[in-house]
Amino acid sequence: MGRIVVSENVSLDGVIQDPAGVEGFSRGGWVGRIGGQGRDEAAKVALDEALGAKAFLLGRRSYEFLAARWPSRSGPFADRLNSFPKYVVSSTLDAPVWNNTTVIRGDVINKVSKLKRELDGEILVAASFQLWHTLMEHDLVDELFGESSGKKLTRLVSNRTVDDLALLIYELVPLSS
Repeated sequence: MGRIVVSENVSLDGVIQDPAGVEGFSRGGWVGRIGGQGRDEAAKVALDEALGAKAFLLGRRSYEFLAARWPSRSGPFADRLNSFPKYVVSSTLDAPVWNNTTVIRGDVINKVSKLKRELDGEILVAASFQLWHTLMEHDLVDELFGESSGKKLTRLVSNRTVDDLALLIYELVPLSS
């Protein structure tokens, strides 16, 4: 059985867009480039996370952003991202350009539930804000950082400093019936 793990860069004031500062948002660049100067440990965390995952699950916009950058790159992190299975939720993407990509259309909740049953290991959701909130609302997320519209209890399972960033890992706690 697979586990959906949401991995997000979120500032303390809730900014999620453009952490590396390459998209031109006025509040972008608050993390900097992972793997850039002073971010060696953060790059190792990202690599370990990718190496530990069985697949990537993304929304269309996040997929298109990443697919425009990673296929031309090399190195251990790029090699992993380029080689492992990617699932993109989209009603408009017809011809995915990034290798090993499967488009999920239609009933996303049932199809992602099926994916969880079929894959053994972590299914990593990165960026894709709207997607991970939808998955969380339907109790499909196993590990995360974020808020939802309904009551979702979380438990902090680990915390540590990575470079000058805080790495916080939460898991969902099932509500008693």
